[in-house]
Amino acid sequence: MQPQPQRMKRFQVLPCAALRPYIDRIWGWDYRGGAALPLPALLPGTGAELYFHYRQPFSYTRGDGPPLACETGHLFCLRRDPLQLSAARDLGFIAVRFKAGMLHRFTAIPGRELADRVLALDDLWERPGQALQRRLSYAATPAQCILLIEDFLCAQLRSDGPDAVVERAMEMLYRDGATLTIQQLAERLHLGRRQLERRFLSVSGQTPAAMKSLARFQHTVRALMLDAAAAATDVALAQGYFDQAHFIRNFRRYAGAAPQCYLQGARNKTHFYNTSRDDSGIMPAPDHYF
Repeated sequence: MQPQPQRMKRFQVLPCAALRPYIDRIWGWDYRGGAALPLPALLPGTGAELYFHYRQPFSYTRGDGPPLACETGHLFCLRRDPLQLSAARDLGFIAVRFKAGMLHRFTAIPGRELADRVLALDDLWERPGQALQRRLSYAATPAQCILLIEDFLCAQLRSDGPDAVVERAMEMLYRDGATLTIQQLAERLHLGRRQLERRFLSVSGQTPAAMKSLARFQHTVRALMLDAAAAATDVALAQGYFDQAHFIRNFRRYAGAAPQCYLQGARNKTHFYNTSRDDSGIMPAPDHYF
């Protein structure tokens, strides 16, 4: 991993108690000037990420397509294809990382309509989203921004989701997908497998097997990015891949490249994989950050 630029500042905090069942963390980066900072390819996963930019928003490409610009506030919800962020010289954002299957607690848009889309804040919440963006533009510190964001999300939070059983199934697949089969999942939830699959598709637009595959991939890539000395095959087998060929095939499907090729490049760049919530990496935002 190359040394981080001296102008880079980072933070990550736990959300308020009311949001912790649904949101993993709130985190941010700040990079001012200097050489262009290479940004990562964002890979498909099980959750979603909401970004609030106070400097130049991301630009990105999909495949061989042209560069596209994000709005000041936007959501990434990647399920099938990676997305490459362009390098930036002046970067500043605060991000909200939703847990697997929990975004639907905050928006009425069905999960099947969110997959692989980049949505602006007002696409998700219309006038309330626009009002939040205006309030954030007047905030002076990250702490103030985080309070505004948390207040907004608490106001959008629904007391129940579209299907509590599917919500529970998503949490179980994310946590125990390396060892839990879809049949075992259905039995634990006292459902037939086909019934579980129909309900899962209705809520998320995915099958349980598709989410299990994504969770396994996500856990594997995260472990490999946070530990450069880790052996890819060993990590993959620990996460439930049958063998090396299964891992390579699955990796190519989601990352568009073989594991060795992807990791050689990605480990020498910045990435958005953060330390565990149980580690000392969860820190309060500094008082003067911008």
